[in-house]
Amino acid sequence: METEHPGARSVQLRGWLISHRYLLLRRFSQLGILALFWAGTALGWPLLQGNLSSSSVLGTVPLSDPFVFAQLLAAGHRPELTAIIGVVLVIAGYALVGGRLFCSWVCPVNIVTDTAAWLRRKLGLVKTSQLSPQLRYWLLAMTLLLPLFSGYMVWELVNPVSLLQRGLIFGISGGWSLIGLIFLFDLFITQRGWCRHICPHGALYSLIGRASVVRITAPQRERCDDCMDCYKVCPEPQVLKPVLKGEKTGVAPVILDSNCTNCGRCIDVCAVDVFKPGTRFATEVGKK
Repeated sequence: METEHPGARSVQLRGWLISHRYLLLRRFSQLGILALFWAGTALGWPLLQGNLSSSSVLGTVPLSDPFVFAQLLAAGHRPELTAIIGVVLVIAGYALVGGRLFCSWVCPVNIVTDTAAWLRRKLGLVKTSQLSPQLRYWLLAMTLLLPLFSGYMVWELVNPVSLLQRGLIFGISGGWSLIGLIFLFDLFITQRGWCRHICPHGALYSLIGRASVVRITAPQRERCDDCMDCYKVCPEPQVLKPVLKGEKTGVAPVILDSNCTNCGRCIDVCAVDVFKPGTRFATEVGKK
C-alpha cells in the first residue's frame, strides 16, 4: 500500500483545492455535458440536444463526432449537410485545443478509467501487462474497415463511449457489463489499458490534435526534483520525459506529443509549479 499519494506535498504546500483544480474542472465538464444532454432530452432544453455522436447547440449549431462520421462514410451512407458542417466544426475545435482533450474533458469513460487508476494506487497494484502503444491505431483502422466491407457501423454496437452515455441519460442498461470489464481490465490487468492502448476513439482524436495550439508547458522544468508525482497521475506518462529532461537536449519546454490529453493533473500535483497551460510556441524556460 502507498503511504503517501501523488500530490500530497502539493496539498500540504498549496492546499487541497489548488492541488485538485483541474481534476475538479474536468469532472464538472464531463458531468455538466451529460447533465445538459439529459436536460435536452428530458426537459426539452435547447442548449445541448442529442448525444456525443450527433448534437446541436441551441437547436442551431450542429456538432458531429468525427469517429462516428468516419464510420458512417465507410459504411457507404451519404451524410446530410448538417452532419458535414458539424464534423468540420468539431475537427476545427479539437485541432486547435488538442484532440485528446475530448478524452479527459468530455468522454464519460474517462471517469471510469480514472477511478480504476486511483484504486490501483490505493491498493498498491504495480504489476501490469505490456501492450503495444500502436494497438489502438490498428483497432482504429479495423473499426473503419469493418463498415467498409459490411456496410454497417459495427463498432457502434460495442462503443463504450456511446453505451455509457446512453446508459446514464436514457437508462439503457446494455453497456454496463462492458463498462465493468473496462474498469476491471484497467484495475487488474493493464494500468490505463483502455485509454492508452485500446480505445480507437481516442486514437482518432490524437491524430486530429497533432498540430494543436493549446499545450501543457514546463517553463520551470529546472525546478523539477524528480518526485515522480506527475508520472504517477499522468494517463500518458511517456509524454513527460522528453520535456522534463529537455534542457540537456535543447527540447522546448512544451509537451508536443499528441497523446497528451491536456488533463492538467501534472499541474495539480506538482508542488514546485513546473507545469502550466500554454501554447506550442512557448520557448521560455524559467530558473530555480
